[in-house]
Amino acid sequence: MSSNLVKGTFILTIGLFLSKALGLLYVIPFYAIVGKESIGLYQYAYIPYNIALAIAISGAPLAISKFVAKYNARGDYATGRKLLKSGMLVMAVTGILSFLTLYFLAEPIAKLVRKDDEQIFTIEEIANVIRWVSYALLAVPLMSIVRGFLQGNQKMMPTSVSQLVEQVVRIIVVLAGAFIVVNFMHGSPKTAVNFAVFAAFIGALAGLAVLFKYWKSYKPEFDHLLANSTSSSDVSFKDMYKEVFAYILPFVLVGVINPLYQFVDMITFNEAMSSIGFAKVTDIYLTMLNFLTHKIVMIPVMVATGFSMALIPVITSYYAKNDQKGITNSLDQTYQIMLYLTVPIVIGLIVLSNEFYQFLYEKDAVGAEILANYAPVAILFGLYTVTAAILQGIDRHKWIVFTSLLGLFFKLVLNIPLIKVFETNGAIIATSIGYTVAVGINIAIITKVLHYRSQMVFRRLILIAILNIIMLIAVVFTLKGLTAISPADGKMHAFLYIMICATVGAAIYGYLSLKTGLAQKLFGERLTRFTKKLGF
Repeated sequence: MSSNLVKGTFILTIGLFLSKALGLLYVIPFYAIVGKESIGLYQYAYIPYNIALAIAISGAPLAISKFVAKYNARGDYATGRKLLKSGMLVMAVTGILSFLTLYFLAEPIAKLVRKDDEQIFTIEEIANVIRWVSYALLAVPLMSIVRGFLQGNQKMMPTSVSQLVEQVVRIIVVLAGAFIVVNFMHGSPKTAVNFAVFAAFIGALAGLAVLFKYWKSYKPEFDHLLANSTSSSDVSFKDMYKEVFAYILPFVLVGVINPLYQFVDMITFNEAMSSIGFAKVTDIYLTMLNFLTHKIVMIPVMVATGFSMALIPVITSYYAKNDQKGITNSLDQTYQIMLYLTVPIVIGLIVLSNEFYQFLYEKDAVGAEILANYAPVAILFGLYTVTAAILQGIDRHKWIVFTSLLGLFFKLVLNIPLIKVFETNGAIIATSIGYTVAVGINIAIITKVLHYRSQMVFRRLILIAILNIIMLIAVVFTLKGLTAISPADGKMHAFLYIMICATVGAAIYGYLSLKTGLAQKLFGERLTRFTKKLGF
């Protein structure tokens, strides 16, 4: 069972990582096709789409899978099938209502976004991209329930493959469509953006097709289990959906909270910036913050949580057995791995912000500065994901809802005043405060419920900090030496500097981690056996 769980977690993590990585890489050619200004129009549709996508690929499937797995464990396979059958109709109706809601709210949302006549985009242009992306909501809810049902039956591959296919198809349509519109049809970049956001719907249809193919192959197995079900499925629809929605809200919040923070920026940033005289550039600055740099900042979050989330089922198991030593060791390892992997990447993004921005997009001092200031927030993003997952594992779902909404409340209240004082950095500070509140309360609850006390983890975190400071010094001097010889004057030049500095940083960090024994203690016996052969 545990091996299946670890395998399933690994499959889902790899699929999500590849999907997110592609989600960053496609922006490079898309940026080149539509240009610096027009890509800002894309992000106004991207955030509502991201909210829908987060629900589809994280919250709803996890909640539905928990429900199905619970009844399957009792031998009651009929209740899971009952949820699937009725849920398909419910999700189809939900999809239509969601589509109509977003479609007809497109103009009111656009009016919230456009606060000054000097802004680049008109209300109609912003409303159009939101309308075009709303079509994706017709397919997204259906994917949620099918993925959840399959995951509840320990079938993880369909979710992973469908996510990847959905992303690949969407990216192909985005890039090919934008290129054809601009270069062959001689349309404007803004027209290309409208076509590009519609690609979300085409990608969702591709994801559904993959899930349907898997369903056909698994159906004989599911039918056999249904025929031998030990229960007559006497759970009423009311009780069934009451239980599902009790699960679904905390799961959805964890998946959707980051896009909701971005949505707060989307509806407040332009108003605040216009009020202090930045109406002409506010669309561009918001794009840099919410789209271009945000995609880079999420890199360390993906890397760290992918490893640390595999430890969450272990913590759940120890909690069920009331094994205090196991709980403490698992929490120690989770926090350490999270920070061990996240902090050095964040430092790299800060030091090499100019080079990263130039390589991925273009040379831009403002964009690079936003990236450098935004990068540290990745640590809070990762800690929120991990602590929320631990709370899920120990059935403290109500606290997840409370801390998530409380953090979002702080973001909403502080965003405009902080932007008026600190401009773009104000939005970053408001996000940091919101996440700090949520993470701080999460950790306090985990500490209290699990009676978590550990002096060792603090010593390890100090050691991680020291190793990162040494690495930071080495990378800064390496970069200064390179730029003294020749400043980066092109994308490949910037990429070369990134690779050289990353190699130096990784080599020093890795060597010191092995020499001090930190890496061996974090990653276990296999690494220890390997390092002994190398003389560490």
